[in-house]
Amino acid sequence: MNSKNRFILKLLLTIEFVLLNLVLILFLYFRLDEFSFSDPVFLKTLIPLIVIYNLCWLFIILYIRDKEFYFNPEYSSLRSILTSLFFFVGLVISFVILFQFRNFARSNFIIPIFIFSFLDFLSHKFLLNFLKKKGSKLITNTLLIISAQEVNKLNGFVKDMAQYGYNVVGCLEDGDEITGNNKKLKVLGHIEDLSQVLNKNTVEEIFIATANLERSKIRDTITLADNFGVRVKLIPEHPKEFTHNYKAITFGDVAAFKLRKSPLDSFNATIIKRLFDFWFALTIILLCSPIYLFIGILIFLDSRGPIIYAPYRKGEAGKTFRCYKFRTMSVCDNPLDGTKSTEINDPRITRVGRLLRKSDLDELPQFFNVLKGEMSVIGPRPHRVNLQKDFRKSVSDYMVRSYVKPGITGWAQVNGWRGPTVTDEQKKERIKHDLWYIENWSFWLDIKIIFLTLFGRHHQKAF
Repeated sequence: MNSKNRFILKLLLTIEFVLLNLVLILFLYFRLDEFSFSDPVFLKTLIPLIVIYNLCWLFIILYIRDKEFYFNPEYSSLRSILTSLFFFVGLVISFVILFQFRNFARSNFIIPIFIFSFLDFLSHKFLLNFLKKKGSKLITNTLLIISAQEVNKLNGFVKDMAQYGYNVVGCLEDGDEITGNNKKLKVLGHIEDLSQVLNKNTVEEIFIATANLERSKIRDTITLADNFGVRVKLIPEHPKEFTHNYKAITFGDVAAFKLRKSPLDSFNATIIKRLFDFWFALTIILLCSPIYLFIGILIFLDSRGPIIYAPYRKGEAGKTFRCYKFRTMSVCDNPLDGTKSTEINDPRITRVGRLLRKSDLDELPQFFNVLKGEMSVIGPRPHRVNLQKDFRKSVSDYMVRSYVKPGITGWAQVNGWRGPTVTDEQKKERIKHDLWYIENWSFWLDIKIIFLTLFGRHHQKAF
């Protein structure tokens, strides 16, 4: 799942949960004359009821609802709504009986579910169509690699792709020139021109839509796309010849195979990781608020300058964002174009800054980046803008790490590959660990990394 689909999913799910809670509260408020927010008896019943409704709906999203419901405006969502409605009623009634809610009549538990399901159906249809048609920033720009012999077969495929939010910016020819009536797609060059095309155009995904392309050319295309952070989908007869890690997805009658498949691409993983990130970050911020205040006072008293240093960093899909840190230096690099890495016994580091760096407390403000959705608790560390260019020259598949959100800590860090990256070994090992994490993610792996970050002892291999 790319970053734009994640945004659409987050927006639609947020609307669903807001709608669910509004329907439940307003229904009880207008249906029950004795309902009052100031009555502790009703609040004691209402709060557990809200928790039950939300947990039941989350379970339905993760395990019952069709995933295509959230991304395809042409999808028959009525069946998904009815299936979800059936399970929603069953789950809520089961919990009502289990926990013996006697304050409300049974119909008062069921009617809000029907109202919500109807409004969810209407709002979803309207919002998804609006996002796909009007939200140009949510469209995924796609490049096709195609042969003249197969171009007619894919006319319907290109049309179906548009329903999923894909915009075909053009195609690259493989073999004979695409001419005459076949030339319905904008031809940007030949397959050998891929590097120049990616440099000149904003392309986020490539579809290799020719079964006759030589294996060596396919591998070269995948390698080059990795270097640009562009995902590749393949439409051959035998995808296993090129990767052990693939997943079939359909566009109309055509199946495509996603390369560089990560568990984080899945629908369930996207929701679980974002929920964990949000609540974990919010908990840390609330529990550590006195520490934030105390550190801020120490920095203010120790040296002149701002308390927070917010340099620009590269995040998911190559997006630039401001990464919050407690200021640890008396003189900081330019937030956008800074190029000077921290050195051993760096004279710029303040007394308080040295303590913060040693304990990693200077990274605490990044939990606000997590709340904003710019970072994750666990993931590859975000790099400076200029450092990304340097890494791309040294490590061919470096940009693959931009498929996921950067993290406050990560698999590379708990394995000792942290700090400045000077040698080729340091660069390659950090990226190798980042890519391993992307390809092997699990919720329990995130928990393990948090545990190792807090209690593990890692030697500093960076110096």
